[in-house]
Amino acid sequence: MSVQERKERERAGRERLILATARELAEQQGWDAVTTRRLAERIEYSQPVLYSHFRGKREIIGAVALEGAAEMAVALRAAAAAADGPRARVAALARVYLDFAERNPAVYEAMFQLDGGLAFALEETPEPLKDAFAALLENLGAVAGDGVHPALFTEVFWAALHGLATLTRAGRLPPGDAERRVELLVDRLAVI
Repeated sequence: MSVQERKERERAGRERLILATARELAEQQGWDAVTTRRLAERIEYSQPVLYSHFRGKREIIGAVALEGAAEMAVALRAAAAAADGPRARVAALARVYLDFAERNPAVYEAMFQLDGGLAFALEETPEPLKDAFAALLENLGAVAGDGVHPALFTEVFWAALHGLATLTRAGRLPPGDAERRVELLVDRLAVI
């Protein structure tokens, strides 16, 4: 292994450590607790080393969002593959999406609520975000209904899931009806 390869491997390892530490801190204490000073202390590197990887908290949030989008895409595809039939796939997608948001609140917040400097729904949208949307789209086209563009249907389905995830997290919806909400959403939106 060359010196350059070793340095690149070490740099990638530091970057993974920074992101893992940011995620851990955000999940434990919220994103306000994630500062470059605290990250530098926790990873035992100087702030200049941290800044050699990320220009600041906004870039860290963006990188966490991209990691989260990639993880969500994998989870969505696995759920769809395990489901039997179009309706079961739609229900599985909804459950996995909402479960991801519940289990990873800080990551979900980075993905959809905080400014990570990422473009959405544009040509320059980063690939992990496009892929997470594609993981929904490739499974929802069959249930969109006649005359409904699959991407538009997917946007509405995603928006409904985001609303449920956000309102549930904020304690604005009674917790006992979560499964009934998923069933209602699937019944009303998925034309099968």
